[in-house]
Amino acid sequence: MIKDSLSFVFSQEEKKENKGSIDFQIWSLTNKIRKLTSHLELHKKDFLSQRGLRKIIGKRQRLLVYLSKKNRISYKKLIGELDIRESKTR
Repeated sequence: MIKDSLSFVFSQEEKKENKGSIDFQIWSLTNKIRKLTSHLELHKKDFLSQRGLRKIIGKRQRLLVYLSKKNRISYKKLIGELDIRESKTR
């Protein structure tokens, strides 16, 4: 399993303060997505985990769209730090 490589983004103090912030929620969902992706590389027929992964990806996508509308600078900074592709506009 891949070790958590995103721990540098939020320190322990920031985690306690900002658990409800959009940035932290996207960061947390990205961690879950990476863990599930590495799990599914080993267990290809785990269909319940695949469904959970799709749900988490959808939720992160909705949060990213919200953040891009509210604060474009923070959005650009966050997707740069997390190494996420920019979402397609509808």
